[in-house]
Amino acid sequence: MSKRQLDLIFPEEMVKEPVIWEMSKKFDVIFNIRRARVTESMGELVIELDGEDEILDEAMAWLRKKGIKVKPISHDILE
Repeated sequence: MSKRQLDLIFPEEMVKEPVIWEMSKKFDVIFNIRRARVTESMGELVIELDGEDEILDEAMAWLRKKGIKVKPISHDILE
């Protein structure tokens, strides 16, 4: 199993959608929300994903296809 920390930027039309829940149901990943900031016009979420590398890649591609900006974080956000 691998861990990845991601910075996700949600467009306005996706802010109220349960995207992370959908992702966890669709892919065999465990998520941990590390930080969130949500307004009516945008959302930013820092999450940590645990899973197999191939599945994590598929989950990240799925998020991008949904219109969410996905940026890997190379350092621990809570250090």
